Amino acid sequence: MDTPIGRRRWAIAEGYIPGHSHGPTPAMESHETCCILNAGEREARIEITVYFEDRDPVGPYRLTVPAKRTHHLRFNELSEPAPIPKETSYASVIESDVPIVVQHTRLDSRQAENALITTIAYAAD
Repeated sequence: MDTPIGRRRWAIAEGYIPGHSHGPTPAMESHETCCILNAGEREARIEITVYFEDRDPVGPYRLTVPAKRTHHLRFNELSEPAPIPKETSYASVIESDVPIVVQHTRLDSRQAENALITTIAYAAD
């Protein structure tokens, strides 16, 4: 691939992890996911900063996505430097040293009739 796909900075303005779930864990556990595509020739070194309404930002959370790979990261599973609190509104900025594509997905299984939403993140540069 000659032309890189994606951007180096992305934003997800909406985030919320429901406090409980209906159905078997981990498959049906309510969660937020950051789906990352690195279609390039180099490993992507990624940092995520999480912003809140009533407290200072937390981060960076660091991860790598190998070249020509995808990674689906559940925000529920982030622990360092701190877990993302449930039942709390937040937003996130994802920065990479190479172009990537980011999609945001939420599974809300608080009731038996599950809800799944997904949208492309905002490409900031």
